Amino acid sequence: MTKTRLAMGMSAIVLASSVLAGCGGNNNNGGNGGANVEASSSSGASSTASASAPAKSGEVVKLKMWGGVPAESGPQAVVDNWNKEHPDIQVEYVRYVNDDEGNLKLDTALMTGQDVDIYVSYTMSQAQKRMESGFMADLGAYGDYNIDEKMGADAANWKIDGKYYGMPTTMSSYFVALNKDALDAAGLDVPKEWTWDQLRDYAKALKQGDGYGFIQNTEPYADPLDSALTKDGYTKADGTSNLDDPLVSKWLETLNAMMYDDKTTPPLGEQLTSKMPVEQMFLSGEVPMLNIGAWLLRSANNFTDYPRDFKIAFAPVPRLMDSAGDYITRGGLGDFISVNAKSKNTAAAWEFLKWYADGGMAPMAEGGRIPASKDADRDAALASMLGSKPETYDRDSLMYVTFEDTTPKFVRSVPQEVVDLRSQEYEKYFLGAQSLEDTLKAMVARHNDYLKQNAK
Repeated sequence: MTKTRLAMGMSAIVLASSVLAGCGGNNNNGGNGGANVEASSSSGASSTASASAPAKSGEVVKLKMWGGVPAESGPQAVVDNWNKEHPDIQVEYVRYVNDDEGNLKLDTALMTGQDVDIYVSYTMSQAQKRMESGFMADLGAYGDYNIDEKMGADAANWKIDGKYYGMPTTMSSYFVALNKDALDAAGLDVPKEWTWDQLRDYAKALKQGDGYGFIQNTEPYADPLDSALTKDGYTKADGTSNLDDPLVSKWLETLNAMMYDDKTTPPLGEQLTSKMPVEQMFLSGEVPMLNIGAWLLRSANNFTDYPRDFKIAFAPVPRLMDSAGDYITRGGLGDFISVNAKSKNTAAAWEFLKWYADGGMAPMAEGGRIPASKDADRDAALASMLGSKPETYDRDSLMYVTFEDTTPKFVRSVPQEVVDLRSQEYEKYFLGAQSLEDTLKAMVARHNDYLKQNAK
């Protein structure tokens, strides 16, 4: 581990230790809405087997799996299938909402020794913190499952110090969902590669009256910054902050112009304070373009709560840079599932995780989670992902963003402290409380302070 990453890790441990005092967590992508923790029980009580020892003959091992996806969107079906096939190892799914408060809940459960046998992390920064706090087993120690071979080259993005402390289980895609009927009416094609300037033009062409042409889920909102800085570096050659990179400035200016000049996307302050239901706004046909991830599918397939009469198409997230050859986009593999090193039943948890990854997770596909393992039936998963009305999707564009787009991918790994400090500053800019120049200066100054504090 480099000195910088070690320092980041130590800072994360300090942050984790403040959980009991009520400090904040992380923002990510597993799910949203609902209560922060809800047990979806098909097994009953918590783990009873002795630590590190196999269960006695006839004794039922009980595991708890924590994840950010609502139980009814696949996880409950997964554990029900396992429990029918494995009466000796029964799994209970516990849902935590994948936002700051929900991640805090999971971290608290890990730190206080509550029953967490298996759990999902949705960003590298979360995984790094939990590994360094001692809550991830080294999966390489088991020796009976080759993650690189099963999951492919993108799995390596999740290695920590060269080891797998969890398994990335899904093909993770982020995209702009498009109302294809609206595009057709405006004479617009479904892009396979485009820039933010082109998206801005689309938003103008698609805007109707006082409505918006484009909205964004807040989870991937700042991905363009990470895309640019993954390519150009979060720090300059001299080790100082690169948060004033020209592409950062371009992102700020472009979105601000869309908010206030074009009025094609909502002001960020309004979106945050109103808790704008962006999925509902898109699926109702109110707004024709939505920046989001594959979890949109679980709502798009729910015609009871989200009835719609238009076809959904999919485009890659646009790039800030002019050249497509310089672009790196978020994606690759996701849903990083770990065995809690402090679980009383690590061997049983590992058996469940292997089964889950190699096909047991199939019911998750309807919510957009395609298995990453080469041994899973991806054709069946795709059919499930399209739901009961596959004709309501533009299959070609969905296949492209899910399987065919060869743009290099990154996994979000920037420390949460950096995510927080930059968002605090760019929110001031989008509120009109701070100039672009002052925003860039403030982000750089605060980032440099962070780097100094975490340097050795």
